Amino acid sequence: MLKQLASEIKDRDAVNAVFLVKDKVMAMAKNGKPYMNLRLMDKSGDIEAKLWDNTEVLDKEFEKDDFVKVRGKASVYMNKMQVVIAEIARVPVEEVTLADFLPVSPRDVSEMKQEFTETVSALGNPHLKCLMEAFLSDEPFMTQYCQAPAAKGMHHVYLGGLLEHSLALVKLVKKIAPLYGGLNVDLLVVGALLHDVGKIYEMSFERAIDYTDAGKLLGHITIGVELVDEKIRLVEGFPRELAMLLKHMLLSHHGLYEYGSPKRPKTVEATILNYLDDLDSKINGIRAHIAKEKVSTSRWTAHHRLYDRYFFKSNGMDDEQEVECIRDETCQMSPPEPPEEPIKLQERQSFNNQPLKALENLKLF
Repeated sequence: MLKQLASEIKDRDAVNAVFLVKDKVMAMAKNGKPYMNLRLMDKSGDIEAKLWDNTEVLDKEFEKDDFVKVRGKASVYMNKMQVVIAEIARVPVEEVTLADFLPVSPRDVSEMKQEFTETVSALGNPHLKCLMEAFLSDEPFMTQYCQAPAAKGMHHVYLGGLLEHSLALVKLVKKIAPLYGGLNVDLLVVGALLHDVGKIYEMSFERAIDYTDAGKLLGHITIGVELVDEKIRLVEGFPRELAMLLKHMLLSHHGLYEYGSPKRPKTVEATILNYLDDLDSKINGIRAHIAKEKVSTSRWTAHHRLYDRYFFKSNGMDDEQEVECIRDETCQMSPPEPPEEPIKLQERQSFNNQPLKALENLKLF
């Protein structure tokens, strides 16, 4: 049913496709006329859209998380692609394939699940291995774990993102561990696999990715500790201290109280997990932010609200020509043309050390 993907829409393209309404806001133009600001999405990403006409009537025809068929035209505005909508109509959910409208991990899910299984099989600690096997044999859990995103907007915001992020941490753990002696590597690996496990119930991802009631009231850290505690009770003779250390890793993996962490890391393993989690999530989030701006000719991204900065897109590995950066942190791809006539230098004024002299013209005295 999809004729176009959001990521493939180019400037001046005619748009005729079905999207999921990710966001919908009514606003008022400077002339006092109401308009609708939409964010439309499919599995490839999302795109901004504007509806200028008949908005008060059409506002009642569809809501956020509905599917809509859109006809309009694409254009670039402020270095961002948007669709100016001519026609829009709600599409019944029975007529769409849900998998077409949510972004998915670039990694194959079955391949990642196999990697998860092999990671569990390689664990040496019998109690931690039994714990992970209890999760692995729980089919409803594994279905959710393999489908869940890792976040709503920060990083790995796609189906399979939680599993991809967790396995990435395992790889980082195995790179870091040989550099430091005396680490409990099995505990670190299990902490990496389970640190965000509560997100399977914190988030809903049947349509748009959003938070559940449990997610808003409890959060994934609390939910995750409860899930781990339930499974630990199924493992006979699981050491109390080992259980405490594992739960501490979940409780402290955000690092700071202001980041939602009930506890700060107070073991070496918990500290490592905190920094590796932060590293992987930030790299993924920054790369996703850069990837969204393929249409822009600027070498700088738009301002990232969460990181409160712009990001430079080039990393020195391309053959781009030199550019001249201007004040607003955008760049011109070619140098300015030389002036046709010689520039006449203004006569330099003599130095004046009388601080009040410049105020005479303001008629303050």
